Amino acid sequence: MKPKIELRDVHKSFGPKHVLRGVDLSVQKSESMVIIGGSGTGKSITIKSVLGLIKPDKGEVWVDDIRADKARGKQRDILLNKFGMLFQGGALFDSLKVWENVAFRMRRRMSAGDARDVAIEKLRRVGLGPENADLFPAELSGGMQKRVGLARAIADDPEIIFFDEPTTGLDPIMSDVINDLIREVVVEMGATALTITHDMTSVRKIADKVAMLHNGVIQWTGPVDDLDTCGDPYIDQFIHGRAEGPIEALR
Repeated sequence: MKPKIELRDVHKSFGPKHVLRGVDLSVQKSESMVIIGGSGTGKSITIKSVLGLIKPDKGEVWVDDIRADKARGKQRDILLNKFGMLFQGGALFDSLKVWENVAFRMRRRMSAGDARDVAIEKLRRVGLGPENADLFPAELSGGMQKRVGLARAIADDPEIIFFDEPTTGLDPIMSDVINDLIREVVVEMGATALTITHDMTSVRKIADKVAMLHNGVIQWTGPVDDLDTCGDPYIDQFIHGRAEGPIEALR
């Protein structure tokens, strides 16, 4: 089966700093892939390469039949229309009401009334009632803001959803709620999901497959159920949070 997302020998450097040193990764249609790894290992750069926000120095990035790292003009518009994203911290627009945040992309192609109706339906899907639609983000709790961010990510029924540290800043109970919501909406929509996170609880909740990124390459990839028994020393050290092992802590 042809992958929905594929990175082939992707390299990216910033001056003397080599961040990606030959990333190979395949994500199948409707699969939930989670990329784990320490801070500064290139997880965000990997996602930005798929989005076309960063051009690799070498290698290829494919989304369906589109070469994402070379997409321009109309082809790039087609590519971007496939994506939805839940940003770390929510990244809501403070000056816009909740419904306007959710409907931000839809306002280009539908009336304000229709966009508001769709936004309220998406808010309902993530557990927020219509009474929240006309509030501003500052009037919401952190967990509610994260739900609004999720509603915005799914507002246009995207084929692919990116999740950037989706539970950062949330308490364990709200983190669990968000993890459950992510899993539910991804399965319900049949979307392909690509997530980066440090939170192993999130990994076990939302992943079908896991990829370990370290030293600029994918050290291991496999089903989430194999994490504890794969025998990979990088995986073992990371998931158990051990100081000793092949991953050197930044000092």
